This record gives sequence, C-alpha cells and structure tokens, in this order.
Amino acid sequence: MIMYLLRRLFLLVFVFIALSVFAFSLAYLFPGDPLQNFTGLRQISPEQYALLTSEYQLDKNYILQYLAYLSRIFSGNWGMSFSSQQPLLQEMKMLLPATLELASYALLISFFIGIPIGILSAIKPDGVFSKLVSAVAVAGYSIPIFWWALLLIMLFSLGLGWLPTAGRIGVLYEINHVTGFMLLDILLAATQHQHEALLDALSHLILPTLVLATFPTTVMVRFTRDSILEVWEQSYIKAARAKGLSRGQVLYRHALRNALLPVIRQIGLQFSTLITLAMITEVIFSWPGIGRWLIDSIYQRNYPAIEAGLLVISTLVISVNMLTEILHTLFNPLARKR
Repeated sequence: MIMYLLRRLFLLVFVFIALSVFAFSLAYLFPGDPLQNFTGLRQISPEQYALLTSEYQLDKNYILQYLAYLSRIFSGNWGMSFSSQQPLLQEMKMLLPATLELASYALLISFFIGIPIGILSAIKPDGVFSKLVSAVAVAGYSIPIFWWALLLIMLFSLGLGWLPTAGRIGVLYEINHVTGFMLLDILLAATQHQHEALLDALSHLILPTLVLATFPTTVMVRFTRDSILEVWEQSYIKAARAKGLSRGQVLYRHALRNALLPVIRQIGLQFSTLITLAMITEVIFSWPGIGRWLIDSIYQRNYPAIEAGLLVISTLVISVNMLTEILHTLFNPLARKR
C-alpha cells in the first residue's frame, strides 16, 4: 500500500511538472512579448524591462527560466491580469470557490440520486421502471447542456417566475468573502437578514446546479445499473441465492459493496467532466466562477490569465482523480495487493 501511494505521488508530481512546462511554454507560444505574458504588465519602461528580464532570468537558457517560473508559482507570484491589472492568484482565490461550490453540489446530486435510481433499476432489469429509467438516462445524456439550461430558464424563470436567471445572490444582500462558498459565508455572517439571504442564494443555486448535475446523474445511473447487473452474474451471488436468501438480502449483503467499488472511480471522472461543463453553465447563468473568468480571458486575449487558469484547473482535476484512485484502493482488497 505504501509503495502504491508513493507511485501515485510520483505520478502526480510528474503530471504537475508536465502541466507547468506546458503553461510555461504558452508565454512563448502566445503573441506578444514573453516578458509581458509572464508578468501581465501592459506598459513596461526600459528600466523595468531590463530589471524584470534579469529577475525572470529571461536572458538565461530555457531550463533556468523554467526553474525561475516554478519558483514564482510556489511563492505566489503568478503575475498580473491584462484586463484588471490585479494579481492573478488573488483573482483565482476569489473565483475558484464559486466553481467548486457549483461542481460539488452537482456531484452530490448525481451521487445521491443517480446511485439509488441505478440500484432500483437493476433489481428488475426487464421491468417497466428499469426501461423508463434507461430511456430518461439516454435522453439526459444526449441533451446539450446549453440547450437544457436555456430551456429551464425559459420555463422556471421567464415563464413561471419562480427562480432567478443569473448570479449567485441578489444585489440587495452584501456578503463578505470569507471562504468563497456563498452558503457557508452567509451562515458565518452575522447579518440581520441572514435567513432571507440564504433563501435568495439557494434560489440562485437551484437552476445552475440542476443543469450541471444532469449529465453526471445520467452517467451514474447507467454505470451503477450496469455494475450491479455484472456483479449479479458472479458465482458467489448465485451461491448466496441458492442458500435461500431473498433478492434484497443478496443485493444488500453481497452485491452492493462490490458493485459500488467501480463507482468510486467514476466519481473522479465525473468531477473532471463537471469542471468542463461548469464553464458553459457559468457563462449562461453569469455565475462568477473561474470557468467564466477563463472564457472571458480567452475573448480578451488575457494571456497570463489563460496560463494560470489552465494550470490551476488541470492540477485540480488530476488531483481529484488521483484521490479517487487512492480511495478505490483503500476500499478494494484486491487493489491493495498490487
């Protein structure tokens, strides 16, 4: 087990080095002066140029430049944003929790809805309920997320007027940024209208969370159903049924744990998909997250922000996938023997 963890740690370090090399190379691949792409400064005087060139070691070979780039990354000097001229690390600290909040709630919905429905549909795979679930899952898997988002906005926001169309909270409420997670910040804030602000934030959260959770929920339903049906054909399940145990007892005592082991890995894969889909969701619902910020940076040709955003998002996704792999190994006795 220790050797497995060391291998995973080594792989994570290797992947981070590869991602950082790619982000470092973007400063030269993007148009413009590499020094401006590294620093984010739009106007650099000749004196500053010479000083920054020496500080960033751009007058040295690429290996020393890359080592200096890594040193700046770990020290928190990520450069400035072209558009706002604010430190990139400070902007990402403000925006990343909004994306994580949206993705986390969507993942929880897919977990607590998708897995039970997948289990129920696997009990009688040829029944009406199972066929109905399969049809809905295929439809949810195939619906384009932007079309689904606009459809829900037209129905619940413009048509019925039940839910807001954009933002995280109404303009009437001013919540201090403590953790970046809106619901938690509202609970931590000692405001007079805390209850109203919480309800308002929840109403803003419902539509984007449902839109973002649609795809992973349908995937989780299908994957859980197929995993249980595969385990159901194993010899130890047939032996348990031959002993006279009911279908529910066999499912609860023997099949469920083994069937859900591959689902742990699927959670990590769905998180990477959620981060990608969150970019589209954030644009449609004007959600102030890092995905919308990154897309705006692409339109604005904000090259330092693109470099930093790609590095942060890629590292986050790979770290979550590594964590789910480690959890799968901890819960799976066969994987621990590798």
